[in-house]
Amino acid sequence: MTFSDILRLLIEERGLTQKRLAGDLHIAVSTLGGYVQGTSEPDFDTLKRLAEYFEVSADYLLDFRTGKADSHAEDDLLRVFRAMSPLQQQIYLDQGKVFLKHADGKDSLAD
Repeated sequence: MTFSDILRLLIEERGLTQKRLAGDLHIAVSTLGGYVQGTSEPDFDTLKRLAEYFEVSADYLLDFRTGKADSHAEDDLLRVFRAMSPLQQQIYLDQGKVFLKHADGKDSLAD
């Protein structure tokens, strides 16, 4: 995924508008629009502020693999898990364990 794809995903997941995010980060809406459209990239300071704002690493925003996760999906799972409350984390883990226990071995979502 590109930086712009990841940024768009995070904005959509949070239900934000570009105007709101730009205001929260104290940058011009047109500057943020360039990041979202993939026509420009943030400087290091802005990249760090985006990472802090979305509670992700700069590596995640840049789709850089550190070897700690095997895939982008694994990084997503960890990011989502860390954003949850302790109670939500426990429910999430419990549901995952139930899913594994009752899995029939199929990898496909289609029947």
